[in-house]
Amino acid sequence: MFKTLKNALKVKEIRNGLLFTFFVLIIVRLGSWIPAPGIDTSKLGVINGSLGETASEILNTLTGGSISRMTIFALSVTPYITASIIMQLLTIAIPALEEMQKDGDDGRKKITAITRIVSIALAIVESLGLTIGFGRAGILKEYNAFNVIVVVIALTTGSALVMWLGERISERGVGNGISIILLINIISRIPGDMKSLWEMFVSGKDVVHMTFAIVIILAVILATTVLTVILNDSERRIPVTYAQKTAGRQRVAGGRSSHIPLKVNTGNVMPIIFASTLMSIPNVIINLFSIKVESTVGNRILEGLNSNYWFRSGYPWAYIGLGVYILLVIFFAYFYTSISFNPMEISQNLKKGGGFIPGIRPGKPTQDYLNSILNYIVIIGAFGLMLVALIPIFFNGRFGANVSFGGTSLIIIVGVIIETIKQIESKMVVRNYSGFLS
Repeated sequence: MFKTLKNALKVKEIRNGLLFTFFVLIIVRLGSWIPAPGIDTSKLGVINGSLGETASEILNTLTGGSISRMTIFALSVTPYITASIIMQLLTIAIPALEEMQKDGDDGRKKITAITRIVSIALAIVESLGLTIGFGRAGILKEYNAFNVIVVVIALTTGSALVMWLGERISERGVGNGISIILLINIISRIPGDMKSLWEMFVSGKDVVHMTFAIVIILAVILATTVLTVILNDSERRIPVTYAQKTAGRQRVAGGRSSHIPLKVNTGNVMPIIFASTLMSIPNVIINLFSIKVESTVGNRILEGLNSNYWFRSGYPWAYIGLGVYILLVIFFAYFYTSISFNPMEISQNLKKGGGFIPGIRPGKPTQDYLNSILNYIVIIGAFGLMLVALIPIFFNGRFGANVSFGGTSLIIIVGVIIETIKQIESKMVVRNYSGFLS
């Protein structure tokens, strides 16, 4: 990775792209510290309680802590990410959008334009919900219609600006702009998390306990990172052979071998985000609307849905919530794989191109074979994903080590870094070919 970056800095175009990306990220981080108008900054600590612990952790991680400071970039790229997911689902459900997606660059541009509109609409809805909830919690200086409208406009505009900056990175910088902004938001919280770990387990302890704590912390971080990298890069390669085509005595095409790469973690981090979001909805609604739950059963259900109670001694009922979470991750892993990978389409394309999987007949048998392989590797990917996600939750429940760079965050960090490095390498390859041809 470092060798790739070193070589990339020698290329003027890539170097300028990296500098532009760095400049835009500075703007994003500066905006993450400017409070939205009408916010009572002295009561910002109430925000976490208003959202619920699980929801506030997810939002703070994805926004780089902007939501807890209620800044103009409080929503960050979350509306755009949600809009992209919705568009992916709608593309499967609505034939017109599916045809638009297959219509080359023009179709993709139209879908991108629709995604922008949907993200703005979601930003308005999310900012309105947050503002009303925070107004009821006393976080607004004056809770009236005018202040609510001002805050909603500020948060929506901030989200639109972050989306625009992300697109500029994709156009003039390096990597996928939205992913890069999401990455820097997550990384920005790591120093604070490391400080919290130091104060909790290292500071003030004797040399033996200090050394033991440092070794354990580094070992857990290293093991989780390595596991995340393996999970992100693992794939099952299905061999494909193309029939040789001849015209007279000359071979026209075919007679070559290739493969279909099936990623073990097909859904990437999406199953974790879907499951965590769904689990946090009841707590968010109850906290935002100040609903009082007085029954013991109701409180235990809410505690079971909150990941902070999983693995914590004295809360055996929380393991029911953990079981629900695991089932949701498996379900969404299969669901997201089903909408992102179509064995029928792959089978038809292979048949049209004269390709076949050795030992498998073209058509329906190929589709059934791909489905069986996909079902096998998806369950492996789901369990690997759960293992990565549950490691930090386990240490949080057992030892109170509450950090934001575990599980979901690490999967995003590793995925974005690998994707960006591959884009830089591809640009260098294209430049080398261009230089050779000229």
